[in-house]
Amino acid sequence: MSSPFRYTVPPEPASAAGPVRAVHTQLARDFGISRAATFVVLSSAPGIMASAWALMRESLIAGDGSRTGKELAALGVSEANRCPFCVDAHRMLLHATGDHALAERVARGEPPADERQARVLAWGRATRVPGARELAPYPFPAAHAPAYIGTALSFHFINRVVSALLTEQLLPGGLQRFRAVRSLGGRSLSRVVRRHPVPGAGLTLLDDAGLAVLDHAGPGPDWARATTVGPAYAALRAAAGEGGELLDSADRLLVRETLAAWDGAHPPLGWAGLPGRDRPAARLALLAALAPYRITDEDVAAWRTPGRTDGHLVRLVAYGAFAAVDRIESALPVRTAREAS
Repeated sequence: MSSPFRYTVPPEPASAAGPVRAVHTQLARDFGISRAATFVVLSSAPGIMASAWALMRESLIAGDGSRTGKELAALGVSEANRCPFCVDAHRMLLHATGDHALAERVARGEPPADERQARVLAWGRATRVPGARELAPYPFPAAHAPAYIGTALSFHFINRVVSALLTEQLLPGGLQRFRAVRSLGGRSLSRVVRRHPVPGAGLTLLDDAGLAVLDHAGPGPDWARATTVGPAYAALRAAAGEGGELLDSADRLLVRETLAAWDGAHPPLGWAGLPGRDRPAARLALLAALAPYRITDEDVAAWRTPGRTDGHLVRLVAYGAFAAVDRIESALPVRTAREAS
């Protein structure tokens, strides 16, 4: 079977130790997938792997609100980011929630029949665009905002990592695109997906991965205060930010300025602001942020001089991916949105 990994050869989960093994154990228990390529690809950077898992767990899995609703939000994010792997995964996970008609409706490209669910899906899509009018008012209870926002931001990060470092195939041969396979795959996860684990277990992994949650990462942004989503988000910001060490000061400035001016659009094929391969770190970071699906073998080869490992590549991609997440998060109207009636 061909590997799902494009540019790295991650260690086998069975041989994992320490914080990586702990993440795989929680993944199997709380997500129902023991070898999730989405996280295996991060395992050469344990701090990033642990914090990315913590944010997804504390928001999508253990956070407040309907799992069906949060899957719709994650699906909308994945569609907006043009991530076929994640789109297919969330369509299958909607089957796991038990709403098979909804799962197949969105798989056909149709909006949910329920107006509130349709608004959640549209909200997820709109989070890619800073200031989009669909972002307020919330299409979910205000009390559930930390979990929904955390889910959206989690998948803005995960989509970019997946598009950069994995193939598009969730299952061999694209089998997930057959209705029977989607349904069967979802049903196999239904028992786990319908559980509601206790919040906080994801945070217990962060110190072992080298991330002191409160001392270094902090309690998180205001929209997630007093929840476990906040420290998880702060930990991912801290872990991904360390990848900035792989760029020089001019390249970091270019990434910051480009993201500050970004309006949520996918860059045109003739992207004038994209550096050439003579600035390979800046080029990879910006592609990871705004168009990870356009990273090529030549882009990676131009950057990967002797001494640059899989772990370095994961950290560089994560830095670019989180630069986009940071821009998206900073523009969310979290202080003005109100609970939908």
